[in-house]
Amino acid sequence: MKSLDIDRLRPTQVTHGLREVEEKTRFYQSLSGHDLDMAIAEKPVPIVLGPQEEPYVIDHHHVAAALWQADITSVPVVLIRDLSTSSPAEFWLTLENNRWTFPYDQRGQRVPFADMPLHVWEMVDDEFRSLAASVRDAGGYQRTSVPLAEFRWADFFRHRLPLPPDSSEYAALVQRAVELAKSQAALGLPGYVGSDAGVQGTSADSGDAQN
Repeated sequence: MKSLDIDRLRPTQVTHGLREVEEKTRFYQSLSGHDLDMAIAEKPVPIVLGPQEEPYVIDHHHVAAALWQADITSVPVVLIRDLSTSSPAEFWLTLENNRWTFPYDQRGQRVPFADMPLHVWEMVDDEFRSLAASVRDAGGYQRTSVPLAEFRWADFFRHRLPLPPDSSEYAALVQRAVELAKSQAALGLPGYVGSDAGVQGTSADSGDAQN
């Protein structure tokens, strides 16, 4: 499998969940040798080649950012499509039509494609994106292969819950968010399980959705 230097990878989203990145970083730092190699190989980063043959990440942004923080400089990649002959406008339109990009900041405001971060370590922290992942892991909704699912959940929580003033109150916020995720207000969101469901197992791997 081909590998690329992480500093060559171009993000297709503005934000990520820093809590999730840090958790993955601790996981990679806890491994060594064959175990580390296997963990990295299990999560190849899907890319699309853009203008000037630049590799753009369309999923697993959190994985690439966590590996970088763990002082790992390259990652296995899988080429999904070659759009290197497209103009920049055509390229970004194709990504958006395929739901391979999410050009919105931590406030949910759209960002011009020209202002997208150049590297995964320059992505902006969105606490609600971390919250969406925590709620999923706590059984608030099911893991799903629907593109950008966690971002849809993040926006759902963003409009209904306040940010915790500090990390000590994060667990309580997760519990509130789990209850909200199982309420009728969340009906129609990807992975919705409803109020009668308990903790769910995982099915398809959605990565960092794009994550």
